[in-house]
Amino acid sequence: MTVLRPIGHEERLSIVDHLDELRKRLFVCFGALVVAFGFCFWQNGALLNALNRALPSENTAAQHSEIAGQPKQAASEHHAFLKIEQGAQAGLAAVRAGKVPAALGPVFQQIIAGADEAVKALPKSYPQKVKPLVIGLGESFTTTLVVVGYFTLLFALPVILYQLYGFVIPALTPTERRVAVPSMLAAPALFMAGVVFTYLEVLPPAVHFLQGYNSSDFQIIPQASSYYKFEILIMLGIGLAFQVPLLLLALQKAGVITARTLTLNWRYAVVLIAVIAAALPGVDPVTMTLETLPLVLLYLASIVMLKIVDHRTAKRAAAAAAQAADTAELAGEQGVS
Repeated sequence: MTVLRPIGHEERLSIVDHLDELRKRLFVCFGALVVAFGFCFWQNGALLNALNRALPSENTAAQHSEIAGQPKQAASEHHAFLKIEQGAQAGLAAVRAGKVPAALGPVFQQIIAGADEAVKALPKSYPQKVKPLVIGLGESFTTTLVVVGYFTLLFALPVILYQLYGFVIPALTPTERRVAVPSMLAAPALFMAGVVFTYLEVLPPAVHFLQGYNSSDFQIIPQASSYYKFEILIMLGIGLAFQVPLLLLALQKAGVITARTLTLNWRYAVVLIAVIAAALPGVDPVTMTLETLPLVLLYLASIVMLKIVDHRTAKRAAAAAAQAADTAELAGEQGVS
């Protein structure tokens, strides 16, 4: 079996060799997908719970008032107050038997009365997580497969990108590689940063807003397929939007824009970012705001990054010009002598 190895830029491969290398890299990608799918399907419950994290809680009434029918938390509190009351009853009996001072009698009676009031005040319902609704036969299975498929692609993405880079990068010159390799490494890192940011900061307030809007007038039960699609599309959209710095850097390298261009046109950029945020799923004010703010911050960070790149480019150009002038002067002196 031939082991995949990096190919140097100087090596010359035939069409057959290129196709053979591509076939082997595709087999590696397929194997990564199979392994990731097996792991995600094994842990599908944990993945669904992770996506359900953004859902709000609701109060579910206990079916019975007695302790056996109460939620676990209510049973625990009931048991604690019952222990307190039993201790006070034992103390009151000791007072009556003359084993402790009679002055403690009113104290024990007060404790018993307080425990009784506390038990009566225990709530009959406790918050529980809302679960998405499935309707059709087999919808729970198909929805689980869709979620598993998305997470499979996410987990296998590093291997797939590595194989893609390994196939493409040898075609680049060393100069092109110095630019391409950092960009190719930054792209998945920025994508994952966008996904994590969306999961932690965007989805919870967005889902709470949408789930709670006019909740007194509607019986709001999120459907599993649409809910998971909403979450995944927002994470995918913002993850892709986090590639803005790389796109702007590529345009700067191509000579299309500069840091000054971005600074002068920041108003138009903010409007364009708002339009992009509106095009993403969840066109409510909360979601749009949470989607727009990080993109604006990324735009401002891109301005700083391009200014640094422009400064370094100008510095290198000045050094090259000075070196060329020194070389020309030296050649002139040699010609005179």
